[in-house]
Amino acid sequence: MKLTYYGHSCFAVETGAATLLFDPFIRANSLAASVDVSGIRADYILLSHGHFDHVSDAVELARQTGATVISNFEISTWLGAQGVDKAHPMNHGGSFRFPFGRVKFVNAIHSSVLPDGTYGGNPGGFVVEAAECSFYYAGDTALTLDMQLIAEEFNLAFAVLPIGDNFTMGANDAGRASKLLKCKQVVGVHYDTFPPIKIDHEEAKGALARHGATLHLPGIGESISL
Repeated sequence: MKLTYYGHSCFAVETGAATLLFDPFIRANSLAASVDVSGIRADYILLSHGHFDHVSDAVELARQTGATVISNFEISTWLGAQGVDKAHPMNHGGSFRFPFGRVKFVNAIHSSVLPDGTYGGNPGGFVVEAAECSFYYAGDTALTLDMQLIAEEFNLAFAVLPIGDNFTMGANDAGRASKLLKCKQVVGVHYDTFPPIKIDHEEAKGALARHGATLHLPGIGESISL
């Protein structure tokens, strides 16, 4: 699969059937100034939780692309109030089969509130089971033993995990997560954007390597194959 990184926790994955865009936070991210938001295309937008650094471009991009937004019930309801008429609500443990494949909404340990102060429901992550392979996006989370359950159900080709520490797990815990997930290919997100989450890239790669995993850190705007 082709993964394109747009900075912070925003990335797109192209399956054979659709382009999936995750947690769009681009215009307000100074590190992503080179990204042309008007050129972004998506068939589906998946939102892990309501914090501004995960949803700030969601309404604009949903209107621009005509994408269906997949998120929890509370965020889906909030999007409706913002004029987004194509939203699919989910909740923890539930799965749904979309034209591109099955999506399961799984636990994340974090918090969630929308930019205007509206309650954002409980945060989560997504496991996507497409024809080509299955992958996991953890959203913002601490390390949790629930990740073992994902490995029991899915054979993951790669996992997209936060590595910035402070607000989420750091690189060492991401390495531990890779073991629980039985997944050796990890894409790091949620790092460098703000001072508390700036990291040493080589140290982070080493932390994952000590757990037998490879950490991919694509540049903003860069695409990689997984």
